[in-house]
Amino acid sequence: MIRVDDLHMHFGGLKAVDGASIEIAKGSITGLIGPNGAGKTTLFNVVAGHYKPTSGEVWLGDEDITGLSPHELFHKGLLRTFQIAHEFSTLTVRENLMMVPDSQPGESLVDVWIRPTKVREREEEVRAKADEVIEFLEISHVADELAGNLSGGQKKLLELGRTMMVDARIVFLDEVGAGVNRTLLNTLGDAILRLNRERGYTFCMIEHDMDFIGRLCDPVIVMAEGKVLTKGTADQVKANEHVIEAYLGRGLKNRPARARKGADA
Repeated sequence: MIRVDDLHMHFGGLKAVDGASIEIAKGSITGLIGPNGAGKTTLFNVVAGHYKPTSGEVWLGDEDITGLSPHELFHKGLLRTFQIAHEFSTLTVRENLMMVPDSQPGESLVDVWIRPTKVREREEEVRAKADEVIEFLEISHVADELAGNLSGGQKKLLELGRTMMVDARIVFLDEVGAGVNRTLLNTLGDAILRLNRERGYTFCMIEHDMDFIGRLCDPVIVMAEGKVLTKGTADQVKANEHVIEAYLGRGLKNRPARARKGADA
């Protein structure tokens, strides 16, 4: 579904992404891991249209989407979430979800004044969709709560819910588990698996929690120093000596379990 060919993203003399090539298969949940500074989020930002690459290509199916803006990619069904949730804090959870669909008649003053029935009908459709998403994510108890009052994990669920308000084809999740307690992390994992299995969502996710990666992702792609180091199952990459060396070279933080065990011993 997504193919990245020989991608480079340079910031002056810094080569944040240095010739990375990856493929994300339709219907997969692909993990993207690597030590801090490996280029993972920069790669996400290029694919999602936040940066135009120095060189290289990004393909969505048979379409070259290199350099397209986020709003253009949104209309093609490519969405991303952020490590720090970007909610509308003074709107309720339901209202946050209802903000997502574009070209709503209520956004037009002409429709508001001349075609109020059309506005009401569309608003009811969007509200019904939002309520369906709220039920799917099991967050009915906070549907009318201001989004700014949610916990970190609830905000991550809300971000995932926003991708469900449109016909997403592929969703890029940037550290969806960061700062989330274990109970809500399990809820997030369940929702991602259900969206993948029941609704055909394709996911690519950056994550440091290898237990979470192991539960959800196959394959797992490892980056280091802006390049793709290896690819395999979660167990394969955890046991890969080159992966362990890459993490050890960046210190003790965010390493696969085997690397932590060896270094701490």
